[in-house]
Amino acid sequence: MAASRKAAVGREVDALIRVSEGTRMLTEAKSAFEAIKIAEAAEAYRYAMKVAGASDEAQRQAAELKLRAERRAGELLRKSEKATGARQPGTARGTTRSEDATASYSEQGIDKRVAARCQKIASIPDEKFEEFLSVADEVTTAGAMRIAREIDRFTEPSETPDLPDHKFRVLYADPPWQYGNAQHSTEEQDTTLQNHYPVMADEELLALEVESIADDDAVLFCWATSPRLPFALDLIRAWGFAYKSLFVWDKIKHNVGYYNSVRHEFLLICTRGSCLPDNKQLHDSVVSIERTDHSVKPPYFRELIDRMYPNGRRIELFARGSLPAHWDAWGNES
Repeated sequence: MAASRKAAVGREVDALIRVSEGTRMLTEAKSAFEAIKIAEAAEAYRYAMKVAGASDEAQRQAAELKLRAERRAGELLRKSEKATGARQPGTARGTTRSEDATASYSEQGIDKRVAARCQKIASIPDEKFEEFLSVADEVTTAGAMRIAREIDRFTEPSETPDLPDHKFRVLYADPPWQYGNAQHSTEEQDTTLQNHYPVMADEELLALEVESIADDDAVLFCWATSPRLPFALDLIRAWGFAYKSLFVWDKIKHNVGYYNSVRHEFLLICTRGSCLPDNKQLHDSVVSIERTDHSVKPPYFRELIDRMYPNGRRIELFARGSLPAHWDAWGNES
């Protein structure tokens, strides 16, 4: 037997043992935190198997374990909330069920977005869930979430379109921030924004499964304003990316702010996996272009992204207006 064949067989056996052990641990999991950790380990193992060149079946087994672990976590969270009722022990009177649940997740070391996703997957009827696992070309959390949303549509129609089924290497986003959640923002400011485009609550942005449409090695360029910068950093992590650097857009014209006269905006550069620029030319981090209409970003920045990353499929999220033919668009105005 050739050395390469021996290595391949070794990887397959290793995958079988690891998945079997993970499945056993999942049956013994007593808390949502344990189940989520198993899901994270399964995803890390799936990626390692992919890099190692394991078969599609071995990767699928790890992906299925991840999804079953997320579903189990959701079941445990739902059971816990039902048992404890609206007000968790130790919370003040007058707090809402949502606030209590968020505090409870934090105490358990569980991100509220992950908790919401797991509970959504757990809401899928057993029969539908098993059918998805058996017939899906690719077993993914995003696929399960689509099943859950299809079920929800009978009672909870949404204006937000589903994310595309394709994977992208380059992503570009200008989130429609709701400034009503930002410190020192005003109702008047929020109303002004909504006259230009529909805004989204922080929870809605966090719930978007952007990670599901990104390649394992991908780059995200995400706009952020000064008041929303802390949340923007949380958002890119929730979407599966890590902050690396940024560009500053000097708009030349000034806007009134609470602490200074604001004439800039940030374009965060974030990566998933390994995704250094294809073109090694370095560009100035400060770009001075006079602003025009409200929220309209200069085409220069999309062209800059094309120069830095000429390779791979690309998409603009929350796109407004026409795009170059080689760009995909997503959003309720695209």
